[in-house]
Amino acid sequence: MNFRSRLPVLLLVLAPLAACRPAFNPRKFSTSEALFRASIERLQKKKWDDAVTGFEKLTLDLSSRDTLLPRAHWYLGKAHAGRSEQLLAAQEYSKLAENFADDTLADDALYESGRSYSQLWRRPALDPQYGQLAQVQYRLMITLYPESAIRAKAESELKRLDEWFATKDFDTGDAYFRRKAFDSAIIYFRDVVKNYPNTDRARQAMVRMVQAYRSPQMNYREDARDVCATLHTLYPADAEVLKACLGMAPADSTAAPAAAVPAVKPGAAPAKPAP
Repeated sequence: MNFRSRLPVLLLVLAPLAACRPAFNPRKFSTSEALFRASIERLQKKKWDDAVTGFEKLTLDLSSRDTLLPRAHWYLGKAHAGRSEQLLAAQEYSKLAENFADDTLADDALYESGRSYSQLWRRPALDPQYGQLAQVQYRLMITLYPESAIRAKAESELKRLDEWFATKDFDTGDAYFRRKAFDSAIIYFRDVVKNYPNTDRARQAMVRMVQAYRSPQMNYREDARDVCATLHTLYPADAEVLKACLGMAPADSTAAPAAAVPAVKPGAAPAKPAP
């Protein structure tokens, strides 16, 4: 009998053995310390379901004064993340930070909570709710723990999120720009410049504004010149800026701040149109 023919027989023999293998039962551990160690072992083996079961019981059973409790929240967050349950992971990290603000893991928990929320915002075009929640967590971490060793990582994540928020507004404005609805486009571009001045999208938004102002439909040369003055100051060697502002020499006086670019002309839409 070859292996192929014996395979069904082997499966029939092994199936009852697998069924008899005891499931992870947190109630069989006599102490919280034993359950904690067992749950850590399951986490390290990436047995996420078992780890969630164990740490979840610990978070419910442990006293608020027990030093294992903040660790239980921490590892429960890790186990949820292992199951790709980012929202539940963020909530566990937040519980740790809120209830144990003096714990050495509190700043890490806020950072991980921010990361978990940010992973739920998968593209700039989608609803930015989770991106906003991530911002709150990162900023809270920086405010409460300014000396944290991971502050630079949180600041880097905030910059990345700013680029995404700026991209969301820029893309909406660009859609209006391509349809030659320049007044509506400029409203969005101005918001990019005002709210996210340190992003690359701010530069692109100002370039688009110049192109809109110089279009035959608008022909607002003075407005275009004002924006070009800012662009020449901030990006004097940028090829895209030089092309958009061709024929508009930099102003002699100090350029206005990027956020102070000219307003939409009278008669334009007073507020953002619906995308």
